[in-house]
Amino acid sequence: MVKKGGDTLVREEVRPDADSSFRILVTPHLNDFYYWHFHPEYELVYIDRAEGTRQVGDHLSRFTGSDLVLIGPYIPHLNFDYGVRTDYRKVVVQVGPSFLGTGLTQTPELTAIGRLFERSRQAIAFGEATKAVIGERMLLLPGLPQFAQFVELLSIFNQLATAPDATLLHPHPVESPYNQRQMDRIQRVHDYVAQHYQRKLDNAELADLTNLTPEAFCRYMRQMTRMTFTEYVNQYRVQQAKLLLRQQRSVTEACFSSGFESLSYFNRVFRRATGDSPRGFKRRFTV
Repeated sequence: MVKKGGDTLVREEVRPDADSSFRILVTPHLNDFYYWHFHPEYELVYIDRAEGTRQVGDHLSRFTGSDLVLIGPYIPHLNFDYGVRTDYRKVVVQVGPSFLGTGLTQTPELTAIGRLFERSRQAIAFGEATKAVIGERMLLLPGLPQFAQFVELLSIFNQLATAPDATLLHPHPVESPYNQRQMDRIQRVHDYVAQHYQRKLDNAELADLTNLTPEAFCRYMRQMTRMTFTEYVNQYRVQQAKLLLRQQRSVTEACFSSGFESLSYFNRVFRRATGDSPRGFKRRFTV
């Protein structure tokens, strides 16, 4: 993968929207945040009125005006709005690997979408003609009722499956750099942190959970995340704090509800992770 000059590769936690099988993000305003990340979900990204960097796995290029890319599971990628200074619009749809279950292989009407998802493991960028049509539909998607969102999303995927201006960004499927045992183990760590991040966590209990010695667990976390366990937990807590701040919760509430034990430490960790103070971050989302 493209080397990041020391920047951390982060595993993003993706939770479907309430009563939905997928997640939609609308202009998440991460343009000041270098977010080099991966996740097991498929991701369809559309960004409009922007010029920026398209960095997906080993692929690195610039886009101008707009971009539309389908990214397969576990492919590291940079947020498409990084460094953008225009009044851009961005919609991201993330669907899990079990989206539609066995329907992708057993339902004839979904066969083309199944093939599209397989090709997305090489990452797919779409040309001007497809962007012009699909881009407008992506921008309207968040405003639809949930069932209409589901039907429209299937229709979008079906049209992308036969798009004549699709370009594969990698010559071969991008495989996860980790074996199944490693991924299962980091998933257990991730799930445990998600359940218990509001209390104090230490290496010993996670070492026990993963059947490793504390020393081996520390090495394992470094190998898998390029972070210490404390850094990993803090990263998760910052993500929870950002959600609370976007909901206009107080900085104090965001601090202690996300598991931090002191405001000064919270402010320091938050600024290091986001480049902004909690108060400044909250102000950006104040209507």
